[in-house]
Amino acid sequence: MPTIQSPDELIIDDLYVNLEPILRRQLLLKCEGFNFAGSVKLKAATSMVDAAEREGRLRSGSVLVESSSGNLGVALAMVAASRGYQFVCITDPRSNATTRSLIEALGARVVLITKPDATGGYLGSRISYVQELCRNNPEFVWLNQYASQYNWRAHYELTAPAIDKQHPCLDYLFVGAGTTGTLMGCARYFKERRPEVRIVAVDSVGSVTFGSTPAPRYIPGLGTSRRPDILDEGLVDEVLLVDEADTVVTCRELARHGYLFGGSTGTVVSAARNRLPEGGDAIAVAIAPDLADRYVDTLYNDAWVIETYGPLAGLHTEDSPELPL
Repeated sequence: MPTIQSPDELIIDDLYVNLEPILRRQLLLKCEGFNFAGSVKLKAATSMVDAAEREGRLRSGSVLVESSSGNLGVALAMVAASRGYQFVCITDPRSNATTRSLIEALGARVVLITKPDATGGYLGSRISYVQELCRNNPEFVWLNQYASQYNWRAHYELTAPAIDKQHPCLDYLFVGAGTTGTLMGCARYFKERRPEVRIVAVDSVGSVTFGSTPAPRYIPGLGTSRRPDILDEGLVDEVLLVDEADTVVTCRELARHGYLFGGSTGTVVSAARNRLPEGGDAIAVAIAPDLADRYVDTLYNDAWVIETYGPLAGLHTEDSPELPL
């Protein structure tokens, strides 16, 4: 069995779920949630911390600070704990309570920003708070996942080559767009080496990342209320937007087949199913950033779903078996 010295060494890059029996399309789901941080964000967190250490910005006594809707916060809390740094995660009410508890369990502090920015989202307010912290506290180090080249480089060096190795005949790659680190790293890699692979960015309705009108969003992971600095739309072949209600329905459908994934995965799978022809022979991969454990009180909670979106097809509460008296 392999032995690791630090939790950030556990990267599993070769696990896929074949969704063809469920979707009747050739879609392989690359599962990124089987590491100690529980999401694809472990790669970016490690890459950005390594770079900050190499550059001398991060040293003994430094305090890491980052704006995160959840998964990067958990990953940075884990990396910080393993390397002896303090960490402060700046988030907002749309982050899952379970995720915030995980960050705190790792010894980090969570600051909840409740004042929306001009677009009605929270990202601008979160970033302003981070910048103020750093101005007033010289020991604070902001990695800035929205602008850091080491965010996308993690996926250029790890995620994309792993996909390329496993799937040399790939036709489509579907990638969710949050900070766009995963998207940009994979897009750069394939545009340089296999430009015939079609890169499809998947975003949530209400996100402004690709120029759409801002609207309320409730599921963390994808979408922004401010365009990420690292985004280069010229590397993307298509952009597909998915309504969050469709995300919920897709997550519930996968769960009925035994697969529990998070909201970003439901969004990407929903987009891929609508884009790919049924029964076609094109080979497609979609990236699943995390699993469902952080969404049990939201996406998989009927009361939360009905309160947030109204009654949806796909809840199927009426299908629950009656218990004998």
